[in-house]
Amino acid sequence: MQAQPRHLHSLEKTVAVLALFAVLALTFGFAQGAGNKKKPQGDEYDRAQAAQPEKVFLRSSSVLVQDATSGETILSKNADAVLPIASITKLMTAMVVLDRGLDLEDRVVISTEDMDTLKGTQSRLRPGAALSRNELLLLALMSSENRAAAALARTYPGGTEVFVDAMNEKARALGMLSSRFADSTGLTSANVSSPPDLARLVQAAHEYPVIRQYSTQDQAQVNVFGQALQYRNTNGLVRGHTWDIGLSKTGFINEAGRCLVMRVRVASKDLVVILLDSWGKNSRIGDAQRIKKWLETNSALRHRS
Repeated sequence: MQAQPRHLHSLEKTVAVLALFAVLALTFGFAQGAGNKKKPQGDEYDRAQAAQPEKVFLRSSSVLVQDATSGETILSKNADAVLPIASITKLMTAMVVLDRGLDLEDRVVISTEDMDTLKGTQSRLRPGAALSRNELLLLALMSSENRAAAALARTYPGGTEVFVDAMNEKARALGMLSSRFADSTGLTSANVSSPPDLARLVQAAHEYPVIRQYSTQDQAQVNVFGQALQYRNTNGLVRGHTWDIGLSKTGFINEAGRCLVMRVRVASKDLVVILLDSWGKNSRIGDAQRIKKWLETNSALRHRS
């Protein structure tokens, strides 16, 4: 028998290896599919909402909607859960700064100590940049600037450790018994709370005109090293100008998922909305929109009946 050329043997081996990989990939893919049920996408929630307007379909794992005036619970889902709250923390940070009566026009210099070594998040506020405490509050509340929040705590009388103690003392004073704070930014998952506690936080923060203004400002400009830096609100609903929002704060770290708290006026009611651990980049916004539509639809139905 005539021997086959060496390159044909190599080709046969390559084909055999590729075939083996294809079989393994298909087998693994089927196994994965069998073990993981596909989660519905946002448009599926919207279709379900449209088909059953009397119900509300939400992607956030923990939800609370309260009447801001009476405290009545209008909507809840896993509302007893105690979860990481990410940058929702910065509402407490702002209150502690303002409670101390510190001069908001004092200049604060960003330090290497303010850099995020836990999550590795980036910032345009380079060490050496000097901003007023007022500007740091604005950036922390509006655009969730982590170095701004860290600098506010570091330059608090007594330093960061004393600042965190003041955060926890303020939480206890507000009756936030399920809440714990470990830093001023929310980058640590040790900052935890529950929806009822966060409703108390939102109501308390809403009493501060500065927090109301800065958390709902759609954009701002600050000068750093002679350069004008543009910032915008992390809540797209604020930037869209179609909602009546009195207070807003977003949050995200992997452990917390996407979070959003607001005080809003919907269907002629002042409401506190708490959305925690929502999966998907735009899911918290989608949930807020579905809640708004559900409230408006059911309000209209009640008026007609």
